[in-house]
Amino acid sequence: MDFGVITIIAQLVFLECILSIDNAAVIGAMVARLPNDQPTPWPAALKPFLSRFDSLLGSQRDAALKVGLFGAYAGRIAMLALASIIIKNPWMQILGALYLIYLALRHFAERLQHHQRRRANPQYERAARPAQSFWNIVLTIELADLAFSLDNVVAAVSLSERLWVVILGVAIGIVVIRFAATIFTRLIAWEPALEHAAYLLLLAIGGELIAANVFDSELSDPMKFVISLVILALTVIGARLYAWGGAGRVPEAERDLG
Repeated sequence: MDFGVITIIAQLVFLECILSIDNAAVIGAMVARLPNDQPTPWPAALKPFLSRFDSLLGSQRDAALKVGLFGAYAGRIAMLALASIIIKNPWMQILGALYLIYLALRHFAERLQHHQRRRANPQYERAARPAQSFWNIVLTIELADLAFSLDNVVAAVSLSERLWVVILGVAIGIVVIRFAATIFTRLIAWEPALEHAAYLLLLAIGGELIAANVFDSELSDPMKFVISLVILALTVIGARLYAWGGAGRVPEAERDLG
């Protein structure tokens, strides 16, 4: 393997990480809703065969990341193979952007609904929030990952015409992002407001994709990275200031809006 190939792979890994910091944040927020002390809920017909993998996959949170990892590889390879079609059809990126925006709006609508119910009924408990289906969350992660990766694929293929080089670089980057998602899940346990920040990132990315494809106004990758960091930082600062405000420390459930 010559030095030029190594350089390209390093660039691809770096690019994947820079473009996917928000991806890691959103995935971390999604899996944070899953229990950390229960095994994967396999379908009844498959459980006798697949339950042997429970020790390998770990809890539902870890399993969602690991199962999602395989799906991410399959989806990313397919999209790289179809990169020329994706580049020539901006509407695909617009559809992806609309899906990301939908996920964000659905999240905030659910939180607002729970908040309103709690205000109307003091006896309403956050525990009443319906449990999230493991497989629904895995599917949502996969679809969101595909929407995220539209932008990444276009950037990746611009660095090299050799498909195997691009696939290797992107594959390494995906593993890094999954580790980052695990870290973000732990950060949400420390600061629940980060879950909302993750979905604000979805709104920002959806807006960026629409602006780039509809209005031909595209931000540079460093600027996208800075915007993501600013959203995360301002959310944490805002949550802390709100908690330390006049009435004193606000209960965690209140900060989470439901």
